[in-house]
Amino acid sequence: MTSPAQDTSTSPDAKRIWRAARVPLVIAALLGTTAIATALVTGTTEAGELDPRSYEPTGGRALVRLLEARGVRVDPVTELPDASGATVLVTHPNRLAPDRLAGLGAAHVVLVAPSRHPDFRVVGRDRPEDREPGCDLAEARAAGVATTGGLLYATDTGDRCYRDGAGAAVARVGDTTALGSGTPLTNAALDEQGNAALALGLLGRDDVLLWYTPGLEAPERTRSLTELVPAGWRYGALQLAIAVVLLALWRGRRLGPLVPEPLPVVVRATETTEGRARLYRRGRATDHAAAALREATGRRLLPLLGLPADADAAAVADRVARRTGRSPERVHDLLRGPAPTDETALVRLADELDELEEEVRRG
Repeated sequence: MTSPAQDTSTSPDAKRIWRAARVPLVIAALLGTTAIATALVTGTTEAGELDPRSYEPTGGRALVRLLEARGVRVDPVTELPDASGATVLVTHPNRLAPDRLAGLGAAHVVLVAPSRHPDFRVVGRDRPEDREPGCDLAEARAAGVATTGGLLYATDTGDRCYRDGAGAAVARVGDTTALGSGTPLTNAALDEQGNAALALGLLGRDDVLLWYTPGLEAPERTRSLTELVPAGWRYGALQLAIAVVLLALWRGRRLGPLVPEPLPVVVRATETTEGRARLYRRGRATDHAAAALREATGRRLLPLLGLPADADAAAVADRVARRTGRSPERVHDLLRGPAPTDETALVRLADELDELEEEVRRG
């Protein structure tokens, strides 16, 4: 007769799995969203700023049209060719090494917000606003009031214009001009104050303007993978790892004392023995079966011979020989000899072990 416990499935269904997993899944989704948002907020990008093809407020398309109207050919480049006799506008000079900035070899170089140039020391920062030039630089005097700011520079020589305290938003040393901010060159600010006049004066001196947007240079040393990952992503990954550990501690099983539980089906000992025997026979494991028979016989003989549980094989063989009259060598070979090679030898060994045990009991 089938037990009622056999008809009840203990496997979890889809509804039970979803109830157990929905809270961890929601938490993981929230943490992942937080990590992505943190990386996006903390990350910085210069994509689109002063792009000569961009019509966005921070782009430079309007300035390109003005320069071309004055007969200046504007060539957007990402790799600088021979710049002799041309003006070079470097939109992102901080992507270049300082020695590269000092050796561009152009007739006139305009750098937008450089922070690592040997001729310009950054002494402050201010937001762009309308300022008077306050200097003798021809381009600045012609432009008048312009929207300048950003990085403020100090120099040992040259001209410094649009000053704010000890720093200047526009500085020139030799044939190199540093702009503290690219605001007066952008589409949004070009038509305000004297920004267009300042931009045309700085960039329209020569017939050719190389609008140089340098790519990211290869680093001086090979950086590891963790160094290449933005800081925001590393912070988000650390948060996620901590949350996973806390979730595992919260949802993990606690190992406590063993609790007895009634089995749904009671299996008789004979069925277990027969099942193991069939497994041995199917696997032709006569050596394992013989070892099990000898071990069981040895356990039963020890109390009959008055020997302790840790008695060695020689003591057992000697005591059995004295009790039964057999030779110790024969007894030792029967209890500890080589394994049988086939089923016939295994059955013979089992019979001999039974006979030996019976002789010990009679003795």
